[in-house]
Amino acid sequence: MPKNQGQRLLFALLTVLVTVHAYVFFSLYVVHGDLFRSLTGETGVLAAIRKLGGVPVFGRPIPIWGVVLLEFILAYTLEILLGSPLSFRLARRLFDPARVHPVLFETAIICATVGIMCPAMSFLASFLYYDYAAGFSLSTLLAEWLKLLCYNFPFAFFTQLFFIQPFVRSVFRLLFARDRAPRPADRQVPACAPEQETL
Repeated sequence: MPKNQGQRLLFALLTVLVTVHAYVFFSLYVVHGDLFRSLTGETGVLAAIRKLGGVPVFGRPIPIWGVVLLEFILAYTLEILLGSPLSFRLARRLFDPARVHPVLFETAIICATVGIMCPAMSFLASFLYYDYAAGFSLSTLLAEWLKLLCYNFPFAFFTQLFFIQPFVRSVFRLLFARDRAPRPADRQVPACAPEQETL
């Protein structure tokens, strides 16, 4: 776990770097892939995006690397200002980090982060990928946000909990191996005294 502000910023950077690439891939292929293929008549998603001139963002096509960069900037800013501080506070409300196993506390932080960041980023994505050519409607925007949230939340939960965070934490441990203080020995449940036979 990060111990100072510099480490927190680096940890957030590593997390967002991995996460944004996963989400852009998920968004382009799973959420919007069929739409892109039906609009262009192409069989592949990348060919459809090329034919469209890029991914429509604010109604204008931009290249995939532009989408990754834009989402990275938005996600990193949200993670630093909102996601990390609030998720840590929420996890501390439920568990005392000094008294609970670190894995349980880290899992609580991951779940809280997903609960904060997924709705926020899905809402921003609703604005970014909205079909502005058809006109703007608040109810359509909200419906699109809920649809994206239904797609993104399960993906976010399972990828963060089982893939992204374990990977980022492993990389972080390697980077700061000398900086880590040894963990106190895991608390063990005292062994029960053997039952005595009674006759």
